[in-house]
Amino acid sequence: MAAPEEQDLTQEQTEKLLQFQDLTGIESMDQCRLALEQHNWNMEAAVQDRLNEQEGVPSVFNPPPSRPLQGLLGWGYYLIMLPFRFTYYTILDIFRFALRFIRPDPRSRVTDPVGDIVSFMHSFEEKYGRAHPVFYQGTYSQALNDAKRELRFLLVYLHGDDHQDSDEFCRNTLCAPEVISLINSRMLFWACSTNKPEGYRVSQALRENTYPFLAMIMLKDRRMTVVGRLEGLIQPDDLINQLTFIMDANQTYLVSERLEREERNQTQVLRQQQDEAYLASLRADQEKERKKREERERRRRKEEEVQQQKLAEERRRQNLQEEKERKLERLPPEPPADDPESVKIIFKLPNDSRVERRFQFSQSLSVIHDFLFSLKESPEKFQIEANFPRRVLPCVPSEEWPTPPTLQEAGLSHTEVLFVQDLTDE
Repeated sequence: MAAPEEQDLTQEQTEKLLQFQDLTGIESMDQCRLALEQHNWNMEAAVQDRLNEQEGVPSVFNPPPSRPLQGLLGWGYYLIMLPFRFTYYTILDIFRFALRFIRPDPRSRVTDPVGDIVSFMHSFEEKYGRAHPVFYQGTYSQALNDAKRELRFLLVYLHGDDHQDSDEFCRNTLCAPEVISLINSRMLFWACSTNKPEGYRVSQALRENTYPFLAMIMLKDRRMTVVGRLEGLIQPDDLINQLTFIMDANQTYLVSERLEREERNQTQVLRQQQDEAYLASLRADQEKERKKREERERRRRKEEEVQQQKLAEERRRQNLQEEKERKLERLPPEPPADDPESVKIIFKLPNDSRVERRFQFSQSLSVIHDFLFSLKESPEKFQIEANFPRRVLPCVPSEEWPTPPTLQEAGLSHTEVLFVQDLTDE
């Protein structure tokens, strides 16, 4: 059993490791990791340096001893050997590329990572029963993300099917009730066989030396980091002590991260509240501006309406005046006072003024109406009433009198007093 140790590992570095291996064709994961670490995990620089080495350009991390060429002889030898070196490295690269297709490791291609996890879980339960820690049913990347999001420890178990200690560890240690209780209550548990592509991929990243293998991973300094490794057969009590020691030693990092998250969340909530207050104030200002615009528009429409009413009233008055003038021009001349066929009529207007005029007996009552209509002091709409007997004279055409009668037909005498009744507001 190895003592707990600390080894930084991030999901991003794992992905870069696998991508670098695919791009360069290097079979050894240790060589891939070394190359990336030499380039400070700069994928582009590491791949370019590898390609330079394949083309005969020395690596920046393995420079040849510095010595001057021996004059023209050195340069001549270099130029003569250049085509042979180029041909050699080209054929070597083609051979390595073809070999990867002829003898590929079937575990290097992960096609169904979740299926690998579920398959291992079923085979585990068939062999050791259903009393075991709760398996995380997802990929390794998903387990890392959930542990990071929930700020929990992630315990990774890599199962070596062919190792002599794997069966005893699973049966007596991993399925022990006190181990199950500790794992289920304090951490996420992800497990897979290294014979499965997903387990093999994680194995290449964690680089275990023997089995059984356990790695404790947590968020530390904002990176998912391996803070403890347990390798080899271990008894339940020792496993509990080791896991508890690792968690106690690193609990402060999770507490610190929780405090930082709470502070960030509070800052975010405060910023959100400020944004909401700003938006509320902005909406209130916009609402005030909208009401002001509506009020300005309402006043403008009101002013336009008043102006239109004034114009309409002015046109109506003008039309009325023109109509009065036309009526006045069409009136027949007033008969002389000694005309025996004339009628003297005194009109009492609504403003208590009196108007007197003479008309012919033979003239229509409409002439009386036109005369009164042409007067400036006369109302716009009116009717003419007689007192004895009290009646309204039919001075304008109606259903009963399509053609108004004459003064004589209306029963008027030589002298009459008629009353003008204002009907303008009716």
